[in-house]
Amino acid sequence: MATPAPAPAGAAAAASPSPPPQLPSPYAELVKSPSGLEKIILRGARNCCAEVYLYGGQVTSWKNDNGEELLFLSNKAIFKPPKAIRGGIPICFPQFGTHGNLEQHGFARNRFWSIDNDPPPLPVNPAIKAFVDLILRPSEEDLKIWPHRNTNIDGRPFSYTFAYHTYFFVSDISEVRVEGLETMDYLDNLKAKERFTEQGDAIVFESEVDKVYLSAPSKIAIIDHEKKKTFVVTKEGLPDAVVWNPWDKKAKAMQDFGDAEYKNMLCVEPAAVEKPITLKPGEEWKGRLALSAVPSSYCSGQLDPLKVLQG
Repeated sequence: MATPAPAPAGAAAAASPSPPPQLPSPYAELVKSPSGLEKIILRGARNCCAEVYLYGGQVTSWKNDNGEELLFLSNKAIFKPPKAIRGGIPICFPQFGTHGNLEQHGFARNRFWSIDNDPPPLPVNPAIKAFVDLILRPSEEDLKIWPHRNTNIDGRPFSYTFAYHTYFFVSDISEVRVEGLETMDYLDNLKAKERFTEQGDAIVFESEVDKVYLSAPSKIAIIDHEKKKTFVVTKEGLPDAVVWNPWDKKAKAMQDFGDAEYKNMLCVEPAAVEKPITLKPGEEWKGRLALSAVPSSYCSGQLDPLKVLQG
């Protein structure tokens, strides 16, 4: 490794520019968005692609082979820190909602993440060629309010809540049903977190919904009848699932959300809410979300999380 020569006596040493982040895949491209924020474009087969902002470490777009957008992003989303981006997949950490003393949904969604050039090894899927690893490095301010890491290197345990606040784009919320959560217990956030049991054979939408389903299964299906499309949500390390749609009244009260946009979105969020994740000294936690879509208007039985939408 070459060592730079020292600056002459009495001269100020010029700061060396930081090397640009190295993307791990030739199918990934780092670009600046119109807002000036950096994002990574991941390109797959044909027109399949995804976009990930370094701000929030947030996926904001996921398109299938036909170039059809599968995630919801509000037309009024604000791409200006410290405001969180409305749509895509915000990461709620180390707090979901108001379940703690930190700001709403924690701080991970409105911090700048960086590309991790030396990520821990993960299972390799040779079919996946476009990928990126991001890491959230704590600032001094973050450490003041959250002096922990995802691997507990401290001498005492700590706890946190978490969610992938996933916004799905749907054709018409009144034509959507969610399967896999029937008979599940849930906390109703519209009724002071009172506990109920889901009675229907599927969840349908006629008004505002804000529920935390407890000990939810690892696979959940979101069926869009009008588009004849089913999203499959597969989760690991996240026992709960949040289902949310603000409906008309709350939509009108949000600055970064269109008055009628509730008709075309649904949040189904793998989460750990009721029982916070507790890490003992030396322990590590992993939470995983996998999304796929299949061209069908009805799903039942075992769902294949690796099947991707072909049309």
